[in-house]
Amino acid sequence: MFFDTAQIQVAAGKGGDGAVAFRREKYVPFGGPSGGDGGRGGDAIFFVEPTVNTLVYFRHHRKFKAGNGENGRGKNQTGADGKDVRIPVPPGTIVRDANTGDVLGDLTAPDAELIIVHGGVPGKGNVRFTTSTNQAPRMATNGLPGAQRTLDLELKLIADVGLVGLPNAGKSTLLAATTAARPKIADYPFTTLQPNLGVVDLDAETSFVIADIPGLIEGASLGKGLGHEFLRHIERTRVLVHLLDGSQSDPLSDFKTINAELAAFGHGLADKPQIVAFNKIDLPEAKAHWPKVQTALKAQGIEAMAISAATQYGTREVLYRAAQLLRELPIPQPVVIEEVPVIHAGEEVPFTITRTPDASWHVTGRHVEVLASRHRFDSEESLMSFHKAITKMGVLDALREAGVQEGDTVWIGDDYELEWQD
Repeated sequence: MFFDTAQIQVAAGKGGDGAVAFRREKYVPFGGPSGGDGGRGGDAIFFVEPTVNTLVYFRHHRKFKAGNGENGRGKNQTGADGKDVRIPVPPGTIVRDANTGDVLGDLTAPDAELIIVHGGVPGKGNVRFTTSTNQAPRMATNGLPGAQRTLDLELKLIADVGLVGLPNAGKSTLLAATTAARPKIADYPFTTLQPNLGVVDLDAETSFVIADIPGLIEGASLGKGLGHEFLRHIERTRVLVHLLDGSQSDPLSDFKTINAELAAFGHGLADKPQIVAFNKIDLPEAKAHWPKVQTALKAQGIEAMAISAATQYGTREVLYRAAQLLRELPIPQPVVIEEVPVIHAGEEVPFTITRTPDASWHVTGRHVEVLASRHRFDSEESLMSFHKAITKMGVLDALREAGVQEGDTVWIGDDYELEWQD
């Protein structure tokens, strides 16, 4: 089975906590603070692995977690950074946020990489809080959790030329005759159940990648047959070779059927340059149909060539013509992978205050919850620092205006429970 879609969960590592420590050295009676910072949490990184051509790896690997940063230690020792988790994907993988549908990256280049979630910021050791008036601080901050995302992966094969046509038109036979690919070939519909890639080497200077796209029938764009699953793989191709089975009763009708499905699917498929390869010209019925088909297509300004994929008659001419069209078309621009956008605190509501039926107060908001997670409430200095920060944000004034009373329970996010004392 060909796997070209997957959904996975990725999580970056937590930043290490800062340390509270003091120097204890012989002959140094007032050593001072020496607590080191924590290590940075590991990132989750996608990278292109050219030897991989499907997303089957993600059938049994759906959760990825980077390493946590180590906590800081005494003697100003910084904790080790968390290990990045590197996730291999095939060339042509599109990464989307599963919740918003936003495209986060399009990984096509062989050396492409994308940091999809960043590791948590490390905490600061107490040596960072030394001032002229506080030379022995007992305050350190916690590292932040790493970001998490649920992602949809979609593979669109990267090929220069796409082979399209109804089942049994001869696409797999042509692919096998002109490349080293060995697709399954048989005389019944849907022999090919997955896209196949092959490299065409016409001469020392002419080569390209060709893809056999299976399962196109009438109604494929609506989900009938196999074509709906694989039409996406034509999107990256630059030229289409449209194979017609010349032995069928009405090859022109077959031609219209496939083009109608390409147009219905959209994404520019109907606008791609096409070469019609009238296949099975070695058969008597195909020879009889060829003059009519050639005349009709020529009247529409459509280029058509007679071939026999089975005997390889005319196949090199078709492929050379495809190579010529590739040279004439504009060179595709490389996909630029931009950094995943980060929402800054100033772009959102700083905090919201709600009261629950049990008479407790809940303060929520990304910025205030991050502040709470950074501070340690078992340290008086850290608690005072948090108090000063949320006062500056206006949280305390907002709670007073909302009617908070002495002894009320105030939650910061879902994890931090405090008792109001004014």
